[in-house]
Amino acid sequence: MGHRDKASHHKAGRDGVAELPEVPAIADHGGQIQAATAAFGEPAEGWLDLSTGINPLPYPLPTLAPELWTRLPDSELFEAARRAALAYYGAPADAGIVEAAGSQALIQALPRLVPRGRVAVVGFTYAEHERCWRAAGHRVMETNGLDDTAGATVVVVTNPNNPDGRLYGPLQLGALADRLAADGGLLVVDEAFADVTPGHSLATQAGHPGLVILRSFGKFFGLAGLRLGYALGAPNLAQALAAHLGPWRVSGPALAIGRLAMEDGAWIAAMRETLATAAGRLDRLLSDSGLTIIGGTALYRLAETAQAEALHAALARQGILLRRFARRPRWLRFGLPPDEAGWERLARGLRDSL
Repeated sequence: MGHRDKASHHKAGRDGVAELPEVPAIADHGGQIQAATAAFGEPAEGWLDLSTGINPLPYPLPTLAPELWTRLPDSELFEAARRAALAYYGAPADAGIVEAAGSQALIQALPRLVPRGRVAVVGFTYAEHERCWRAAGHRVMETNGLDDTAGATVVVVTNPNNPDGRLYGPLQLGALADRLAADGGLLVVDEAFADVTPGHSLATQAGHPGLVILRSFGKFFGLAGLRLGYALGAPNLAQALAAHLGPWRVSGPALAIGRLAMEDGAWIAAMRETLATAAGRLDRLLSDSGLTIIGGTALYRLAETAQAEALHAALARQGILLRRFARRPRWLRFGLPPDEAGWERLARGLRDSL
């Protein structure tokens, strides 16, 4: 998932925390191939889309029973997928869990189930959090860290953060969840990219009051089009989310594929090693090209250069799409190329552009 870029200035809020300006109805994200084509034309080699953090080496699609496509998913299918998800995430078996058509659906639904209050979004981060909480009538503030969240009834943290990969430890976040819960508040931890840093996940604490964890299936498993995500939290909150989202909120094929992938421990372990190696290779390529690596995860790297805008345009004219950020004009986010041809094309593009 990417950021929404906002070029307008922040207004000073109470306690020295920046209050975010009004936001458009639709946020900007990576993967905007149609917009890139309109701006730069159709590349002769096709697009090499490095603007998202989606694994370019997806889980192999299994052959599914035909009835999964022709019948509504039954309760047994939902329960089997939930058990697999709880085990994969390392969450307690009695934690509340609810599935949705991607974690974005949960990001949009959750603010409408929480009493309106002051929400601190720890930024600079995935902009849909701010947009969705504001759209539901909450007062939203962007903070630079956990220390600036005093007075908020809800705190939203992306861990690891997108795009810079900033990490908070489970003990630190668990203590914040306890503090918020004592006052009837809520800590929302977006773990969309936590599959590559499982030791930093709060999933072992899932079910505790005052904590909800959002997980994305499509990024690590490379099947974003499947649209599958999970919320882990207290059982009553999971039940409220399930009621809000309604029945059959995820397709039978998505549930079946998600279960099979999450139970495939060998593939998961091998893919974590593969992605770590690829991220190291990308770091070397970008550094050798004169860019400064300032963060990221094993699924994407964040680089800084004074020529970010010009480099973005030069690569786009060669059919290589990166993620840029209007609020951070020196930043570019690079996803992983899918194959050797992609690596060679990126290396050639950087060489020709720089």
